[in-house]
Amino acid sequence: MAEFISFDPNVEVRGQSMMSVIAGMSASARSLIEKYGLDKLEADEWYRLQPILDFYKEISLAKNASLNLVSTGTKVPEKAVFPPEIDSIQKALLSLDDAYHMNHRGGDIGHYNAQVINNRQVEIVAHTPFPCDLDYGIILGLARRFKPANAHLAVYHDSKAPCRKKGADTCTYHISW
Repeated sequence: MAEFISFDPNVEVRGQSMMSVIAGMSASARSLIEKYGLDKLEADEWYRLQPILDFYKEISLAKNASLNLVSTGTKVPEKAVFPPEIDSIQKALLSLDDAYHMNHRGGDIGHYNAQVINNRQVEIVAHTPFPCDLDYGIILGLARRFKPANAHLAVYHDSKAPCRKKGADTCTYHISW
């Protein structure tokens, strides 16, 4: 399954989650936000996922689309609330799937499968309907938020693995610090 197509038409996303994304977008995106009704979101309400994926698809067609989606994704972890036990980059990356499931419901929403490679490296295989550039931004933002002081952070999309931009079901990201 490729990007921008909900795995299940009944899937919904929590308003608060999308409000974080919208808050991270530039003023130039205002008309697009209004076009999709995302300027009227309520934090405690649930919204169908497919129109939100349609919004992302339209963003992906614009100039500088990849940069815009990555930048938007990096904002999501900045505003997210994490339990106090999430106090390291490894714990944060391993909790990504739990956070994703807390903010989506109603059927097959996909997964972020994180695997510890060693004490300073994690691999994440994302099986979501979101654009891979947005997922990259989310993972990058999460890693930045929780990285140890003075650690050199590297996050990259595995170009040798399957990719949703090319019609695959998953994208793979490598994070080291």
